[in-house]
Amino acid sequence: MSDTILVDTPMEGVRRLTLNRPGALNAFTWEMYQRLLDMLADIRIDPSVRAVILTGAGRGFCSGHDLKNAGPSPHDREGFGSAFNKRNSLRWLGAIPIAMRNLPQPIIGAINGVVAGVGYTLALASDMCVAGRSARFINTIHNAATGTELGLSYMLPRAIGSQRAAELLLTSRPVDGEEAERIGLVLRTVDDDILMEEALKIARGVVANVPMGVELTKQSLWLNQSAGSLESAIELESRAVHIAQATQDAGEKRAAFLEKRAPQFKMA
Repeated sequence: MSDTILVDTPMEGVRRLTLNRPGALNAFTWEMYQRLLDMLADIRIDPSVRAVILTGAGRGFCSGHDLKNAGPSPHDREGFGSAFNKRNSLRWLGAIPIAMRNLPQPIIGAINGVVAGVGYTLALASDMCVAGRSARFINTIHNAATGTELGLSYMLPRAIGSQRAAELLLTSRPVDGEEAERIGLVLRTVDDDILMEEALKIARGVVANVPMGVELTKQSLWLNQSAGSLESAIELESRAVHIAQATQDAGEKRAAFLEKRAPQFKMA
């Protein structure tokens, strides 16, 4: 159903995606996975979108995969064994965090309530997350026999360090909103009633900067997590500077700063 993920524009330049199965704590159906991938593909080529907010309706962000009502996997093939069909489905699901990290626009997670399973991955694959005090991160993936999937073993230690990640991945100990901020799992934790206001404040700061500069800064940030050397990282940044400064928007940003006004970008 198309209303399982709501789409709106809470402010100019910002696209908000709201997981909308509150009765199931926004657990994913197979249709929702495809819908999210399609939305990310559309946003990727939409220059009017400068930042994305990802959030969940109701009492939770996302409780993971719906084990009761997800519907049949569209990736099961007749004649193949369950191990092969599961492998096909996981390859497809693995495209979601990659699409999020490769999105030109920064993604801001507004996280409240339960964060489990694929919800954990969505939070980590976001560029920044703000959590409500009700947030509770739970690694439920051990219920499916392993403790990590969809890039968790890559993203989590880079966010909070290897030893903390080892504990959370191997024991499934839950993390509340306050601890999530303390260990770097989220940017900050706020009262739930101002969670969206805080996410929009971050988005407002993003859209005030040169569009091409934001895109290339995000790219440099994540590619340089695995750069082979400082020299390689600096070279990537230098190329980004050259490209961004060649846009008309860069001149507009400088003029707006000197004239003490908001910039009017033309994506040129």
